[in-house]
Amino acid sequence: MNILLTGANGYIGLRLLPTLLDGGHQVTAVVRSTTRFPAGLYESFVSSGQLRFLEADFLGKLPSAPEGIDAAYYLLHSMGADDGFSEKEERCAQNFRDWIQAKQVIYLSGLIPKGKLSPHLASRERVNEVLREGKVSVTTLRASIIVGSGSASFEIIRDLAEKLPFMITPKWTATRCQPIAIRNVISYLTGVLAKEETLGKEFDIGGPEVLSYRDLLLRYADARGLKRYIIPVPFFTPKLSARWLYLVTATSYPLAQSLVTSLVNETICHDHEIEKVIPQELLSYEEAIEKAFMRIAQHRVPSSWYDSLASGKLDPAFLKSVQVPAHGVLRDEQIVFFSGDRQEVIDAVWTLGGKKGWPSMNWAWKLRGWMDRLTGGIGLRRGRRHPTKLKNGDALDFWRVVLADRKSDSESARLILAAEMKLPGEAWLEYEISETSLRQTATFRPRGLFGRLYWYSVLPLHLLLFPRMAKKLAQGKNK
Repeated sequence: MNILLTGANGYIGLRLLPTLLDGGHQVTAVVRSTTRFPAGLYESFVSSGQLRFLEADFLGKLPSAPEGIDAAYYLLHSMGADDGFSEKEERCAQNFRDWIQAKQVIYLSGLIPKGKLSPHLASRERVNEVLREGKVSVTTLRASIIVGSGSASFEIIRDLAEKLPFMITPKWTATRCQPIAIRNVISYLTGVLAKEETLGKEFDIGGPEVLSYRDLLLRYADARGLKRYIIPVPFFTPKLSARWLYLVTATSYPLAQSLVTSLVNETICHDHEIEKVIPQELLSYEEAIEKAFMRIAQHRVPSSWYDSLASGKLDPAFLKSVQVPAHGVLRDEQIVFFSGDRQEVIDAVWTLGGKKGWPSMNWAWKLRGWMDRLTGGIGLRRGRRHPTKLKNGDALDFWRVVLADRKSDSESARLILAAEMKLPGEAWLEYEISETSLRQTATFRPRGLFGRLYWYSVLPLHLLLFPRMAKKLAQGKNK
């Protein structure tokens, strides 16, 4: 079948794509920028013509719709919490509906509870209505918490359970949900393809258990051999709850806001018709956790919520340009020559950040991360997707990878990071490794007088930090 996959760079999209390709389908992956897509992992599929890419922004001008599409996956969701997010989601769905030419659209939404909906669940349902106003048959799958390595909900539960022996929790932890393993979600998404009895239908999908969010925390702790105590209290307002999640976990504040407003809604399956149409073994919550940690231990996590650009503040269009500005900027440049193994130097640069930390004054990087969190920024808690591998668009602590190009032995390797921390300006950190030298350039474009005052106030620290860091990296060290 010819499949169109929107959100191909997203958490679900990067899990679904290899399953579709292994199933022999021809896939058109729709992305806002191909620079962010890990194309190297799918080189054989690209060269054979089984996988092709289409750059499109459904809030902007669209290219011509591809012809001959049998089914299209609509996996475009906003993770933000700004006042206009629901209007953007509706407009995005309208543009897709009017653009797509296919026999079937498959939409992954959220389970709809009884009663008043949270703003995000209401927006998801409005998207479903918009898609169904078109000429193409829509198959809607509704899910609650998705349990898998890298999913936002799983990583938040993981953060809370592993960091806090005692938890004072708001009353929403008593709300019930029906978690489902990511592999079961993928099986449903592929199972409904061209299945006659699913066309135009809506299905609830969930795991075999209905649990409260308190149960999720305690059973996660049990699965990890941890003893945890939870004390529920009634005085956590949604705003205070969002702040609490933001400070304790790696989530961004906008995502924490959207999650908290939805956690008051009970998300459980109202029907189980999908289990008759697409029978499969549903993993228990503990089994889903075990599968997730198998991937984490093997460094085989193909996607994570914090690699979405919505986890930071970088404009997606920025990733199409890898040119660091040269005018109106302040710079610190370090050039260190080396005589050792060039690949060791590249390896050292490619392992910056995350659990390994930074090779010079790591305490200062941690302090800067805490300062960023306290002012509403993202801090260091996103870490990195993989301990040794980087691709364009990856989150790396409070940076975003703009360019990660190792090159061959005869060409310079380049790594460009753009800062996503809160700053009175814009910052970049760039590495270029030739056969005999490492060039490290920190660039800052100040915003107004305060931006310049900020740069010069931290300059004494830079004079110590940057030379030492470049020297260690040139020695192939990252400790």
